[in-house]
Amino acid sequence: MDGKGKTIGLFFGTFNPIHLGHLNLAHYFAEFGGLDQVWFVITPLNPLKSKQSLLPDIHRAALVEQAVEKYPRLKASRIEFNLPQPNYTATTLAHLQEQFPEHQFALILGEDNLYGFRKWKNYHWILEHFPLYVYPRHFEGKPHQDLSMPGTIHRVDAPVFEISATFIRQAIKEGRDIRPMLPESVWTYIDEMNFYK
Repeated sequence: MDGKGKTIGLFFGTFNPIHLGHLNLAHYFAEFGGLDQVWFVITPLNPLKSKQSLLPDIHRAALVEQAVEKYPRLKASRIEFNLPQPNYTATTLAHLQEQFPEHQFALILGEDNLYGFRKWKNYHWILEHFPLYVYPRHFEGKPHQDLSMPGTIHRVDAPVFEISATFIRQAIKEGRDIRPMLPESVWTYIDEMNFYK
């Protein structure tokens, strides 16, 4: 990566597949959220998601790499592919910190994830060392609880993009045209490989 220290937002996900909602959100953080770059950290296995619906890691990574190709401030990271599974954010952060000591890393997460943050492995250590950049999400059953936590939490008033990867996978399966929801290169790759059908 580039030599000089940067503030890098980490956007974790399975990106199954990456869509324009992900891309626009990451781009918003890079341009308006006070971050120098945003890295998409592609997760091989989320303990909460069924592995069956996941495209193989290598294809999801290729899709993200194609999606960010034209945006110099957005990058794809395969770091979690080489780490023990299941992947814990704290472990990945420790590895990134070790690999790129010149950078300051920050976590980008949806408001819904903030409510369960205290359940994350080593969440105290994360809050101590990494700022959180939180974007609004529309979600059901918002719990009424105190969200004051130690550490730095930046609430970024990013636009809410109501596109879900689940919806996209289902629509492709039903043979619907969802091209406007995906970067063109991503749609072409999915179509050529007959994914999600």
